[in-house]
Amino acid sequence: MSQPNPVYRAEVVGSFLRPEALKKARQQFKDGEIDAQQLRAVEDTEIRRVVEQQREAGLQVVTDGEFRRAWWHFDFFEGLQGVEGYDAEQGIQFNGVQTKSRSIKVVDKIAFGDHPMLEHFHFLKSISGDAVAKMTIPSPSVMHFRYNRDAVKNVYPNLEDYFDDLAQVYRDAIKAFYDAGCRYLQLDDTVWAYLCSEDQKKQIVARGDDPQVLAKTYARVLNKAIEGKPDDLIIGLHVCRGNFRSTWISEGGYEPVAEILFGTVNIDRFFLEYDNERAGGFEPLRFIKPGHQQAVLGLITTKTGELEQAKDVEARIKEASEYLDINQICLSPQCGFASTEEGNSLSEKQQWDKLKLVVDLAAKIW
Repeated sequence: MSQPNPVYRAEVVGSFLRPEALKKARQQFKDGEIDAQQLRAVEDTEIRRVVEQQREAGLQVVTDGEFRRAWWHFDFFEGLQGVEGYDAEQGIQFNGVQTKSRSIKVVDKIAFGDHPMLEHFHFLKSISGDAVAKMTIPSPSVMHFRYNRDAVKNVYPNLEDYFDDLAQVYRDAIKAFYDAGCRYLQLDDTVWAYLCSEDQKKQIVARGDDPQVLAKTYARVLNKAIEGKPDDLIIGLHVCRGNFRSTWISEGGYEPVAEILFGTVNIDRFFLEYDNERAGGFEPLRFIKPGHQQAVLGLITTKTGELEQAKDVEARIKEASEYLDINQICLSPQCGFASTEEGNSLSEKQQWDKLKLVVDLAAKIW
């Protein structure tokens, strides 16, 4: 499959630490002290600033930092037709810490309509200048994995009908963002990493699912969703092991899913976390097909503020190139800096130092 898309050697996953002015405004809105228009004005100001900071750091691809969201995933899902958010009995359990209590349920046939994030992208594109405006949304796999099972059964007695509609929702979303001017769309996905984790796989089996069947189903839904996409639209997939207040959920290398994920899913960019031993080795990269597909290696952690040594990162890229052509490799932080509005345990200065390291190393290596 020929692909005319440019390659960006220095990448960013998406979210940034929320500035204090934005945190304050969101709390004021929650408390009824300011209205939606006043909150939006603060969001606009802070998004302009973070886009300019990304450009100053030397990035060719910029995001809005996910500044209008509380969560990397639920905000998008709640904007879909047929989906409702609700306050769950408990949050999502990470390694030693738990999120706020939130979840989603399917209450009617799902569809993509006049989604608020289309307007969010319009604003980002309008201020991105000569940089590429990248939109980040959760993947369809997450929509299934985080669902309320009983609620889905009420609407979709046959689960295959649900997967068909889920693929169509994403086909429609991809078209809508493309029509809005988006030429780079990233799907964020924690589920592929769960399928690499022995502990998570045990939990999956305990709830009545087969990890191998899920992997094949998710690959099929992804391919159906992106089938026939425009040639000048880049679609990336970020495989995440969990990112909340510098903690994580999954551990385990990519080998259990590599052949299905890298060998059969027709994504343009795989964003892969490789910031510590939980990620395993680079051997699974051998399944990425020669040609236009890129592996964006997340070798710079967003979980701590300590800056990596450039020589160590260079050595790891060289090691990765033993399994994948170096011209198919790019560099990025391992995840966003604030997958939820709480953010990770590092300072804004440390955040920008890490991005500058990514840009500088990419310029040197490639």
